[in-house]
Amino acid sequence: MAGKHRDDTVLELERTKIKPPPMFKVLILNDDYTPMDFVIIVLQKFFALDREKATQVMLKVHREGRGVCGIFSKDVAATKVELVRSFAKQHQHPLQCMMEEN
Repeated sequence: MAGKHRDDTVLELERTKIKPPPMFKVLILNDDYTPMDFVIIVLQKFFALDREKATQVMLKVHREGRGVCGIFSKDVAATKVELVRSFAKQHQHPLQCMMEEN
């Protein structure tokens, strides 16, 4: 039986655990020049916070030097950071926004 070749190899399905992508905090940093009302507008416009929550975050920024605006995937966080920086620059405010891994 030289012409027949039998392969008894059995492939087993290996399950791999897929972990969710890393999430990133978007932070606003305090400065001495950007008006508090402008920070509230930014928080409402780009992070969909209501006026009360936006005011709480703004006060945290003011008192502690920085505040978390939200937690997002890397691409969404990077986009929000760029939108906030652009908007602040357009309105001639030095407001800084950054992201860091959660």
